[in-house]
Amino acid sequence: MSDEQKIRELVRAWLAATKEGDIATVLDLMADDVVFMVPGKEPFGKEEFAEAAKRMEDVAIDSRSDIQELIIAGDWAWMRNRLEVTVTPPQGNAMQRSGYTLTILRKNRDGNWVVARDANLMMP
Repeated sequence: MSDEQKIRELVRAWLAATKEGDIATVLDLMADDVVFMVPGKEPFGKEEFAEAAKRMEDVAIDSRSDIQELIIAGDWAWMRNRLEVTVTPPQGNAMQRSGYTLTILRKNRDGNWVVARDANLMMP
């Protein structure tokens, strides 16, 4: 599998694991030193991501991804992606968010790619 195919598979696996509520798989797809940036919050890492995911265990999340750009430079890559996400609480109305993300990925020594940095600009 080419690096591009591996990265596209990472995105597919992330979305599928999120939909299934498989937090462990999502955490495996990110670097230990990952940094996430979202509007209105200080940058946060893997531990904070895991804590937030646990608080959303009963929430249904369905996402679609459209990779707009994917550039690979050795063991680093960046991707501009358009996401559409529907979040449905157990006893509430579905909320939709959409927008762009800018993701920096790093290839590990085993040849697998992980998310190293992610700037998420999705809005309702």
